[in-house]
Amino acid sequence: VQLQASGGGLVQAGGSLRLSCATSGRTFTYAAAWFRQAPGKERELVAAISWGDISIDYAESVKGRFTISRDNAKSTVYLQMNSLKPEDTAVYYCAATHNTWGVGGTATTPPAFPGEYEFWGQGTLVTVSS
Repeated sequence: VQLQASGGGLVQAGGSLRLSCATSGRTFTYAAAWFRQAPGKERELVAAISWGDISIDYAESVKGRFTISRDNAKSTVYLQMNSLKPEDTAVYYCAATHNTWGVGGTATTPPAFPGEYEFWGQGTLVTVSS
């Protein structure tokens, strides 16, 4: 699976951006996620969507502002980011895993660590000015 992230840019606080992650494979066959990494900080999970879009989870810091979604026809995963804050400034990465969290009797929360994801796109920079 190859991932290609895009959509980053410079936006004022309170504004919106939509990130896209185009994939080479059939997107519904794996779980996907968006991570971000701010300067001097560790990469953190922002949002995740399970196999088959059955479950979705968000970091507390973005709940109510960010929305992850998937368009299987376009093989693309999106991250709609609204009400952006300066602390959202980071390089954003899309990732994918064959982990079946959120499906049936498996774990109800997504893998939270970068090492648990097998596939990564390049980062796209999001800068939010105050």
